[in-house]
Amino acid sequence: MAGGRAPLLVIAAGGTGGHMFPAQALAETMLARGWRVRLSTDARGARYAGGFPALVEIEQLPSATFARGGAFARAAVPFRIFGGVAAAMIRMLRDRPAVVVGFGGYPAIPAVAAAVVLRLPRMIHEQNGVLGRVNQIFAKRVHVVACGTWPTAVPEGTEHFHTGNPVRAAVRDRAGAPYIPPGDYPMSVLVIGGSQGARILSDMVPPALAALPENIRRHLRIAHQARAEDLDRVRHAYDVVAINAEVRPFFDDIPKRLVDAQLVISRSGASSVADISVIGRPSILIPFAAAAADHQTANARGLVQAQAAILIPESALEPATLSQQIASVLTQPQGALQMANAALGASRPDAAERLAELVETLAGRGPST
Repeated sequence: MAGGRAPLLVIAAGGTGGHMFPAQALAETMLARGWRVRLSTDARGARYAGGFPALVEIEQLPSATFARGGAFARAAVPFRIFGGVAAAMIRMLRDRPAVVVGFGGYPAIPAVAAAVVLRLPRMIHEQNGVLGRVNQIFAKRVHVVACGTWPTAVPEGTEHFHTGNPVRAAVRDRAGAPYIPPGDYPMSVLVIGGSQGARILSDMVPPALAALPENIRRHLRIAHQARAEDLDRVRHAYDVVAINAEVRPFFDDIPKRLVDAQLVISRSGASSVADISVIGRPSILIPFAAAAADHQTANARGLVQAQAAILIPESALEPATLSQQIASVLTQPQGALQMANAALGASRPDAAERLAELVETLAGRGPST
């Protein structure tokens, strides 16, 4: 590089933790390999960037989506995106990236589009088993598609690899943490519903736990992520049946709570599935029914087929059914241990390193069409 500067990786991501957590994992890995890293996102995405290392430069560019706002806002979308792409190109011409990696979400559009126009080495990472809308746009315009979930449907003729979903250092550091099977002692159940929480879990999990036999219920220690507007009623639901529960809108120590858990009840977002499998915990997965192309069911498939997780479709979710499945895990310690080991066996704890190797290989290609 000119002047001996370290090579620059531009990571384009935003929108939700599902895009940002694997992006953060790659940033951590590339910094450790001596690269400079810049995160390209928008104002909304920047709110999820608090966990990125301090050495990562954060660049906010205008972007937009047709999925929100009224007619006037939608009419302005192309102009906002064009402005973001122009700003990204100017920045890249001043400080040329060796590689640009997109992680999906509309905030990723400007930087990836700029890389296409400038013919820079570029790739995308898809976390889910189905390409998201932005990654669909770019899949045939990048050099490599890295797949977090396998199999992922990609356009024919696309060069693609199964890297797995990179997990943050806080998760990777706890990979394969010893699992304590359920028994006649305090048992932790972690309830997580993605970065925004999940109302259906707040509706269904407390009555499902309340329906458990008293000899199980008295040992429970619940950590339940709920939306802010649901906090009071969820806390009350646990209080009336004397279940020890901590209910919050967000847990900033999910890796530690996963380690402590005997059972995880979760949506099957790609990052949640990756975290659960890398640490190795039994889970009950409830895919978000409205997810595009039902990608959360695709995300869960690997753990379910490995017999590491129990899948309950949203359409079949009711307290009695959920209570039976919770009991089936918490009353069978050997079976729970087998599920934990199976989750670990299905994990890709080295996903960030695999992705980093692809980045460095791509950097060696130089400019291309």
